[in-house]
Amino acid sequence: MGRAPGGRPRVSEHGGELSPGADGSSSPRRLPETAAVLEVRRAVRDWVVAYAPSGEAGTAVAVALSGGADSLALTAAAVLEVGAVDALVVDHQLQAGSDVVAAAAVAAALSLGCRSARVLPVEVDGAGGMEAAARRARYAALDEARGGLPVLLGHTLDDQAETVLLGLARGSGGRSIHGMTEWAEPWGRPLLGVRRAVTRQLCADVGVPPYADPHNTSPEFTRVRLRTEVLPLLEDVLGGGVAGALARTAEQLREDGAVLDALAGELLHTASDGATLSIETLATAPAALRRRAIRAWLLAGGAKALTGKHLHAVDELITDWRGQGGVAVGGGRPGSRLVAAREHGRLTLRLRSG
Repeated sequence: MGRAPGGRPRVSEHGGELSPGADGSSSPRRLPETAAVLEVRRAVRDWVVAYAPSGEAGTAVAVALSGGADSLALTAAAVLEVGAVDALVVDHQLQAGSDVVAAAAVAAALSLGCRSARVLPVEVDGAGGMEAAARRARYAALDEARGGLPVLLGHTLDDQAETVLLGLARGSGGRSIHGMTEWAEPWGRPLLGVRRAVTRQLCADVGVPPYADPHNTSPEFTRVRLRTEVLPLLEDVLGGGVAGALARTAEQLREDGAVLDALAGELLHTASDGATLSIETLATAPAALRRRAIRAWLLAGGAKALTGKHLHAVDELITDWRGQGGVAVGGGRPGSRLVAAREHGRLTLRLRSG
């Protein structure tokens, strides 16, 4: 997962080396043993056991630190449970004073015992909506700066529930409501079983005030409305426990999906001659496996931004053949399109001009 701590000097938000404390140490801050602290520490410890090499602490990780309660709580626990922690603070530069907020997050990280902390300024282009653009910029900056280390993210059970609801609205099948995973290299999410209220309580218990991002309460963002309007309403109408139920559903769907993906892989291997797929083999397979196999084949062939509409149209080339033409699936080049078509009993995927 990572590499052993190498005694790297602590750095400031501007990259300059910070002097150690008067005793020459940079030990993690001692945390009170409150219920919130113990819960977050346990979650991080369980993640280490599951995903660190040999289930041991002592390796190094990076933590994406925004200065909010979730990432601060994660940082505080990580410096005690993981080993060496390098804090990466992304400054999206979308608000006046964002540099001050980032500097405060760096100071908090170092006060908690992080080995290093630095700011990553990014430019957000706004393409595809501000939320999506900021996310792209953030992940790209973290990936570039992590230095080969895994990056821990402060997503909580509440974030998971919101993600499942967003996926449900897309209507793209079970895969769209799988939610987030605890480990998808290089991203680790130890707090997916921890409620947001617990991370806030940890910050209060430790005496580290979190930053309240105004974007997190702005109703112009869909996720904010889910957080402040939809989920509270569901909790009220259904008698509570909705966030946890959504998270459990996502976990069960991911487990089921892993089995289906493995079976679809076997189907794909049987149907493929290396370039095309046998219509007869695919047509006799269960629909759930056939469509997963088609999806994997299209993605491997260069298809981009696949939708349920794409998959349904390609599936009809197999199960509802009426002499229809090929299906453009995205991923072409200037002047050409990537098209799936039925030819002589085989499913083909080729670039076509036009």
